Amino acid sequence: MERKPGLDLLRAIAILWVMPFHSYIAGYMGGGVMRWSGWMGVDLFFALSGFLIGSQVFNALISRGGVDFVDFYLRRGFRTLPAYFVVLGIYVTWPSMREVQGMMPLWQFLTYTLNVFIDPSRVAFSHAWSLCVEEQFYLLFPLLALFLVGGGRVRRGAIAIAALVLGGVVLRAWLWIHFVQPVQSNGDEAGDAYLRFLYYPTYARLDDLLGGVALAAACCYRTRGWAWIERHANVVSLTGVALTGSCMWGFNGQQRFDLTANVFGYPLLAVAMTALVAGAASGRGVLAHLRVPGAAWFAAASYSLYLTHKMVYGQLHGRFAPWVEGHGVWTVLIYAVTVLAVGATLHYVVEQPFLQWREPVRKMWAQRQQRYTVEPTS
Repeated sequence: MERKPGLDLLRAIAILWVMPFHSYIAGYMGGGVMRWSGWMGVDLFFALSGFLIGSQVFNALISRGGVDFVDFYLRRGFRTLPAYFVVLGIYVTWPSMREVQGMMPLWQFLTYTLNVFIDPSRVAFSHAWSLCVEEQFYLLFPLLALFLVGGGRVRRGAIAIAALVLGGVVLRAWLWIHFVQPVQSNGDEAGDAYLRFLYYPTYARLDDLLGGVALAAACCYRTRGWAWIERHANVVSLTGVALTGSCMWGFNGQQRFDLTANVFGYPLLAVAMTALVAGAASGRGVLAHLRVPGAAWFAAASYSLYLTHKMVYGQLHGRFAPWVEGHGVWTVLIYAVTVLAVGATLHYVVEQPFLQWREPVRKMWAQRQQRYTVEPTS
């Protein structure tokens, strides 16, 4: 898919939104809109992923009638695994580099099941939970897409998406009533229950991915809905901004002990994120063509920045606090520069080389496929 500056801008916003949220690791529990709403940046990442991966799969179904699963997983593997394994290796073999000492077992990181069996008291590298959601999505979505919309059966896919969203609403309500509400008077226990049942698990975070997938289907199959988005791209973008602001006001701090916010807040936030992606993906809106200096770099390096930023916070706060903290804007600059330096190092030393090696491997696979393809006889 052709790179669009609007989508790069949203990815840059997502990572710059997430990182201040984790500043509590460095002792900064203070306010500010970026601090208490930064967890929503992950939802923006999910909506973007749903749209981009959905577009890739749907375009393959339209052009070839199927999905080359080996090629798909080669692309995803070279993109996500090398940097992840490098950072995971540091966390496992060098415990003093962790932002906190307690860490979940290695097998949960290797199997991408961290978010399913999370222990909120062992949170080193816990931000990998969102990578688990992504990897589970990569694993299952192409198969589901082939079954649901193969042959152009878009309506079946739309029904499945609607059913999953509705099922998520019902499931979150049931989990909140049976597992969070009973311990609501105990702050720590209730917080742990909320994280285990309503924040980390994939079933609770499908709304953004589904929104992105629905948008990708509308775009790739050129539906009337997509035509409407193209005509009203700026209205869609402004709607996304307004809904995001509403969520930041009414869904801030994750509202751990509010049934309505947890049941309906996530779908509303998904609509907001999907609207932003729609405005950026269309060809006619202002957001789609908005070029902000540096946004493309942050978009490209966002994965490495995400993987490493909590480790950097922990090291600066735990080892160098007397030298770097308490200096106002200089403290902020030291943290920011260090996070960027470490993230850039991982991006250029690990991510980029593997992305360059990916294309020759994909080409070898394509040539092998052609070699074993039987040409029809006349």
